Order: sequence, then structure tokens, then C-alpha cells
Amino acid sequence: MASPQRTPEFRAEAVRIALTSGLSRKQVAADLGVGFSSLSRWIQHDQRSAEKPTVQSDMERELADLRKENRLLREEREVLKKATQFFGGAKQMRFAFIAKNKDMLSVNRLCQIMDVSPRGYRAFCSRPLSPSQRKDLVVLAHIREQFALSLDSYGRPRMTEELKEAGVDVGHRRVGRIMRENGICVERSKKYKVTTDSNHKFDIAPNLLGRDFNADKPNQKWAGDISYIWTREGWLYLAVVLDLHSRRVIGWAVSNRMKRDLAIRALEMAINLRKPPKGCIHHTDRGSQYCSHDYQKILRKHGFKVSMSGKGSCFDNAAVETFFKTIKAELIWRQSWPTRRAAELAIFNYINGFYNARRKHSALDWKSPLAFEQKAA
Repeated sequence: MASPQRTPEFRAEAVRIALTSGLSRKQVAADLGVGFSSLSRWIQHDQRSAEKPTVQSDMERELADLRKENRLLREEREVLKKATQFFGGAKQMRFAFIAKNKDMLSVNRLCQIMDVSPRGYRAFCSRPLSPSQRKDLVVLAHIREQFALSLDSYGRPRMTEELKEAGVDVGHRRVGRIMRENGICVERSKKYKVTTDSNHKFDIAPNLLGRDFNADKPNQKWAGDISYIWTREGWLYLAVVLDLHSRRVIGWAVSNRMKRDLAIRALEMAINLRKPPKGCIHHTDRGSQYCSHDYQKILRKHGFKVSMSGKGSCFDNAAVETFFKTIKAELIWRQSWPTRRAAELAIFNYINGFYNARRKHSALDWKSPLAFEQKAA
């Protein structure tokens, strides 16, 4: 049987007396009949045992605090990613965001992130919409519909004209504000590749167009050029011919090589579609595809007046450059093209289903090329 002095209960009582009685440790050791070193060792062991749970508890609390802070930061980041455009406007915009996204977090937490009061949000929810706010909702519905139909390409000016044509009486400032508040915007990016090879020995024609891109009627002035589209299979080249009267694409062709047959196929499509009269001005840059004997032979056969841009001057063919910028911004740069065939089908749908038939042009009194030609006829 263990000595009473060796039992855990005895040691614990000895330590309690030494720490709470106010007596010296030597006095306590003498009164209890134990060695001073033993009592000191018991006290040190007891203190170490008491410190361990405290350190562990502090670490656990700190870890819990860090986890909570991390969770709050993640919540705030997710909310702010969706709500960036709402911070620049009135509180009503932020209240509207909270009402729309209250399933993300609690209303109080969303109010804290959006820097508004829960009381103000409750008042917003109970307050009926004003006539102006109701009209904004109607206009927003029309904007979303037209934005989708325009392949996400219409900014404020064209959107305003589209809405007016649909019978929605609205000004461009209101359209711009509603689009901005709801994050409806056109995204653009750019890649560059040289497509004009003017280092050749073919004859160069003078610039008959003189940067005058207006025409009173169809088949007075045509303009052509070649551009490029990057796909995962490599470059795809696009040649087009535009009638400058309506900016309509009347001929186009694609190829994986930028040779003269590409330009010729686009020209032949335009000729077959329009049957142009003799004397129509045909304007291009001075690239080898357009200066080649085969291409010029076709132009002479059909009685075209040949016109070419100055060397290195893209402004001399600005109408076609504008078309290429438009199709790239509204279609090509929007996604990655896995194959040349996929890009070709998308170009076909864009030109025939949207650009010629629906897309409004500021130079055409906000009409589409087809609508402008029909009006002129």
C-alpha cells in the first residue's frame, strides 16, 4: 500500500496549502513532514499541468477567430464581386442589390457589406416603387432583350435607337444609367497581325475614293480588304467586299491561306449578287492579292474603276477597317475558336443573320444595311 505522502490526493493538498496558506514552503514542508525539494517539485509539476490546457485553449480560440475572419472575408469578396457597380450610385441601388441577393447571406450581413442600415433596407422594401422606378424596370427588361439580340454588342447609342424603334420612349442618359447600374456593358479586346503585303512588283492604281465613303445609291463604290481570325488550328483569313452606299457585306470568303484566290472568291460572290454596272469604283489596299493579274483581270472584265489606298494608310479604307473592328469586337474576340470551321459558321451567321439584317449603323441614320437599301429603293 502506498504511503499517504505518495498519494495524488496528498500531493495535491500539500500544493494547495503551500500556495494558499501564506506560509513559507519550508514551514509547510516541515509541518507536513515532507522534504522541501519534494514539495517544490510537486508545485512545479502542478503549475506545468495547469498551464497546458490554458495554452491549448488560447490556440483553439485564436484558430476559431481566424477561421471566422476568413469566412467573413470570403463572404464579403463574393458579395463585392457581384456588387461593384452598385457602390457608385444611390443607396436605392444597394438596397435593390440586397433584395435581389438576400439568399447569399443574411440581410444584416449584406447591409454591413454594402454599407447601409438594415432599418433603411426594411423601409426600402416596404416603400412602393415610384413611377420613375417602375419605368426603369420596364426599360431594363427591353434593354436585356435587345442586348441579347445584338450578341451583347450594343452600347448606349445603338441601344437607345433600338428601344425607340421598338416603341420605348427613352433618352440616351437614362439608357446609359440603367445599363451602368445593372452591369450591362460591351467587352472588347484586340490581337494584331499584318495582312497587307505591298512588297511586290504589280501595278498600283491611284486612290480614286479619296476617303469619301459616301455613295448616293448602290453599286457606285465598293471596298474590300482581308483580315484574320486566330483559331486553335491556326490562322483563318477573312476577305470581304462592302457596298459603301449601305455598308452591306455583299461578298466574303475565308481560307487558311492569304492568297489571291481568297480575295477573288469574295469578289465573285459580290459580282454574282449585285451584277454591278460599268464604272463602279472598286477600292482596296495595295496588297499583292488585289494587285495580282488574275484579280485585276476580273475587275477589267466587269468594267470597274480600280482604286487603291496609299502605302501604309489604313484610313484610306476606313469603312472596311471599321467592319473588321466591329466583327472582331462583337464576335471574334468574345471566345476561343477550336477549329476554322467553327469560326467560319459563326461568321456566316453574324454577317447574314445580324450585321446585314439587324445591326444599326450611325452612318445610316441608325438603320441596318438591308433596311437602308430598302428605304433607298
